[in-house]
Amino acid sequence: QVQLVESGGGSVQTGGSLRLSCVASSNQISTYCMAWIRQTPGKEREGVASIDRNDVASYETFVKGRFTISRDNAENILYLEMNRMKPEDTGMYYCAARSGSMCGVVADIYDNWGQGTQVTVSS
Repeated sequence: QVQLVESGGGSVQTGGSLRLSCVASSNQISTYCMAWIRQTPGKEREGVASIDRNDVASYETFVKGRFTISRDNAENILYLEMNRMKPEDTGMYYCAARSGSMCGVVADIYDNWGQGTQVTVSS
């Protein structure tokens, strides 16, 4: 098990930017598949981006070109840089992690979750 704590959420206007951070309790996050998952109003949880043990990133179509996932393995921090934000990006953003080789932008495969950070984009 790894504990995850997100921060960096807030309110921005359309077109603005935010950077989310997720601090992990493990000093070996490079061995985990990690992801950002969000829950937007009226929708099920949906994957946003993932990064595998080789630091290969994957993105859902609706954020590709706008969001960037990255991590600092020395500091055990996962990031999500969000640019050109839209009102439909509003929601609770969760950091998630799993061990093992399976990795992807699918919420259901993750078994370690943070408590989330709220993101609000106004028009």
